[in-house]
Amino acid sequence: MNDRAATPLVWYFDFVSPYSYLQFEAYPELVASAELRPVLFAGLLNHWGGKGPAEVPAKRTQTYRYTYWLAGQHGIAMTYPPAHPFNPIPALRLAVALESRFEPIKAIFKFIWKEGRSLADEWPALAAHLDLTAAAADALIAAPRVKEALAANGREAIARGVYGVPTFDTGKELFWGLDATDMLLDYLEHPDVFEDAEMQRIAHLPVGAARKA
Repeated sequence: MNDRAATPLVWYFDFVSPYSYLQFEAYPELVASAELRPVLFAGLLNHWGGKGPAEVPAKRTQTYRYTYWLAGQHGIAMTYPPAHPFNPIPALRLAVALESRFEPIKAIFKFIWKEGRSLADEWPALAAHLDLTAAAADALIAAPRVKEALAANGREAIARGVYGVPTFDTGKELFWGLDATDMLLDYLEHPDVFEDAEMQRIAHLPVGAARKA
């Protein structure tokens, strides 16, 4: 088995994403082994021209039901916040201001997705969870360096080809989504998994047809 420490993992996530929460909770050691990168999911969607699951009405309902069910299958406590999607930027900036450390990120995920609380209406309570006053949290997220750092994370993600969250980046390959975690773990043990002839062929398939704009 390869030494995972030799693989420079980066984990891109957004607090608005229930799948980010589920991956964080289901694979805490894997997440903790990575460099954590808060990114604005909406910024990725805007760049690539996509829509989030919550922007397609039928998919929105399916996503909420599925992620709640999936949490139960993994034994993960989950309570959806009062409204979704919500504006995650204050929480993302706060995570960046706190150096994108595991424990503060865990506390923010817990506040939103385990306790089911509102960033917009309960900001002082979230600050208290992090041993901050609301005023101190406001000052942190207003700092130009923090705003720029979050924006830089987004630019870095896009440059790497990240189009959704959560995504693990090994420095060579990207693994998007909770359901790709097993493939990531296999890759970390067997880095030649994509060198199979069929894997090589499908990575370069020509486009047979395209939707009209």
